[in-house]
Amino acid sequence: MQKEQLKSLFQKVADGILSPEEAVMQIKTEPFTDLGFAKPDFHRELRQGAAEVIYGEGKTAEQILKICTSLMDNGQKTVLITRLSKEAAEYIGHSIPVTYHETGRVGIAGEVPDSKHGNIVIATGGTSDMPVAEEAAVTAEALGNKVIRLYDVGVAGIHRLLSHSSEIMSARAIVAVAGMEGALASVIGGLVDCPVIAVPTSVGYGAAFGGLAALLSMLNSCAGGVSVVNIDNGFGAGYLASMINHIGGVSQ
Repeated sequence: MQKEQLKSLFQKVADGILSPEEAVMQIKTEPFTDLGFAKPDFHRELRQGAAEVIYGEGKTAEQILKICTSLMDNGQKTVLITRLSKEAAEYIGHSIPVTYHETGRVGIAGEVPDSKHGNIVIATGGTSDMPVAEEAAVTAEALGNKVIRLYDVGVAGIHRLLSHSSEIMSARAIVAVAGMEGALASVIGGLVDCPVIAVPTSVGYGAAFGGLAALLSMLNSCAGGVSVVNIDNGFGAGYLASMINHIGGVSQ
């Protein structure tokens, strides 16, 4: 049950169309449904401010479609699907509209939000970090945020980042995506007055240990205001940036 549905339900009680007991019963029976292989959560937006997101990896295209359909039938207009293969997106697209972002392997089923609020900057150390960055960017956009992409602005050519000083210094939140030694987050953290969300990626040669070196560098950042999500977790960073952007309202 989404916020508008809940308001409508309360209005029916106020107007005498429904009794309080009937309204309570509807709320009790609406939180989720059991599909056997999944239990779609219809009250996620009421509790957390954002509706349920589907993690596509490990699920069949048929399972993803059934979860999407269940969520949309219960009022969720936009369903974000992460780690979605192109083949699964095509399968789902035969039944419901899907906008697929191949680089980040992210799909948006149903409506794509039009309103974009605030400024979230997504910056990458290199081009190889773009798949993770795009997962973060599309996640933030699907949650109604304005996103500015700054790709390939790593510390090997620091002037590339500094040429975008106005963008990074006007952001409400910044997602810094980098592999190798993961230094980008510390550099950005030393320049801005907004939260920086560091995303280590599995990009790098042998001693990068699949992103562990970048993760440890980011965790040990000496710049204040830097938080760290898991290796390659673009979704988690985009989601957290959206929450920060919406605290206390958002600026246009």
